[in-house]
Amino acid sequence: MKKYIIITDSCSDLEKEFRDKYNIRYAHNTYSVNGSVSDANLDWEDRSPKEFYEIMRSGNRVATSQVNVNEYRKVFSRAIKEGYDILSLSVSTRLSSSYNISLQVAKELLESNPDTKIICIDTKNACLGLALLCIRAAELQEEGKTIEEVAKWIEDNKQTVHQEATVEKLVYLKQAGRVSATSAFFGGLLNVKPIIISDVNGANVAVEKVKGRKASFIRIAERIKEKIVDVPYQRILLGHADCLDDALELKRIIQETISQKLDIRISYIGQIIGASTGPGTLGVYFYGTEETYDSDKK
Repeated sequence: MKKYIIITDSCSDLEKEFRDKYNIRYAHNTYSVNGSVSDANLDWEDRSPKEFYEIMRSGNRVATSQVNVNEYRKVFSRAIKEGYDILSLSVSTRLSSSYNISLQVAKELLESNPDTKIICIDTKNACLGLALLCIRAAELQEEGKTIEEVAKWIEDNKQTVHQEATVEKLVYLKQAGRVSATSAFFGGLLNVKPIIISDVNGANVAVEKVKGRKASFIRIAERIKEKIVDVPYQRILLGHADCLDDALELKRIIQETISQKLDIRISYIGQIIGASTGPGTLGVYFYGTEETYDSDKK
């Protein structure tokens, strides 16, 4: 069996520990502040998380972009040169065009490398939900599964990855086109906090509105309890956008609601997701029952 490598994008927020452990590579998205473009580096090499989110708190707009053709070409070509087949796991197409660009580059490179396999998947997930799928793919790879077997598992199970998230301020979602100006205005007045999931299409959708920050934590914990399943590969990842104290409080509430034994790993939400959701965002990601909510039909 030919060796293969897993490649993802910056939207995965996959920590260096996991990338190093499983030899997972990523292709950079980019972001810009006042016209200055930077790679969305998962190791925060250009700016620390506090510096990045302080830019947003100061009123600066952060613009983001998908992984471009040249970046995919560079990352894929390096893997091919090293003798790898490629399993590319991309952020949801509802949030970015990176997947479509990966397909374009794969088609181009396969013409000159016909013996190479490149499988590109729209994971219908983002942030640490995408990270969960990357980690699981790597675990299956370590178990000796072929690239086709791993790709099938991801396709069959990507709808079982759940996101339960909330934001501190709706203004950032409004700027990103996720909520209307009216909803953002009244949300700020009434201290309304949305519960945001990733639906069957990979779209971020506010499915509930809760009054108060603490109440949103309690409701997230309740929703997790309703959905979470006991599987051997279960992981719970909790991402925060520079609000560690709130992340620790949410972790405590989840453990009290479900089980003190739950292992919940806390890490930062990266630049690409954070630019749309803003500082103060919290998101919990885990494996659960298959997601069925379809915002297109609501």
